[in-house]
Amino acid sequence: MAINVAREGYELWRPNREKAEAKTTRFIVAFALLVSAGLLALIVLGGWKRLESHSVGVITLLWATIYLAFAFLVVRWNRGVLPVAAALAIIMAIFAAIAAPGWFDRSKPGLSGPALPDDLLGTLCLIMIPVQLFLIAVSMVGFNQEWHVEEERPIGGYEPGEMDYEDEDAAANRPEFAEPADDDETEPDAQAPEWREDEEAERPPERADE
Repeated sequence: MAINVAREGYELWRPNREKAEAKTTRFIVAFALLVSAGLLALIVLGGWKRLESHSVGVITLLWATIYLAFAFLVVRWNRGVLPVAAALAIIMAIFAAIAAPGWFDRSKPGLSGPALPDDLLGTLCLIMIPVQLFLIAVSMVGFNQEWHVEEERPIGGYEPGEMDYEDEDAAANRPEFAEPADDDETEPDAQAPEWREDEEAERPPERADE
């Protein structure tokens, strides 16, 4: 059978995507990716003048763009980007832990500051660490929910040919749907011919009139 093609009378569906916990996880992962991208862009653009290398800033902005793309794919139930997002989050958490002390050290009088205060940039780097750890956790939860699993189900919720027997089943299970029979022998009080013969044989003979 061809891949992603259902049999005649059936349709493909992904039952795990209809669960409430899967929908919640998808929203949380996408939100964590958007927050991560926003923090990266804010740190880079706010501290652009004090960056050691502009190439690092460009790479970080590209990283933020990747997070945005992943958020879009996650909203569309793409499960394959979840482990990649978790791996990138691990690396970014390490970078943020390294960069935070550097921003605090540069917060000294007499130095020209960037667009945002150095202390604020260091604080944003510290905030980035738990956000990345949270992104790792929810990404793994979403990956284990198996959004990709496909199953076949009858179109409209009925098995092929099931509708042909619907009236018959209703008549059998619901007496009010049964049509009245025309034959008198189907009445509950009607007796079989052999039972009537036995009763006539056992009946005492009638006395003759004197």
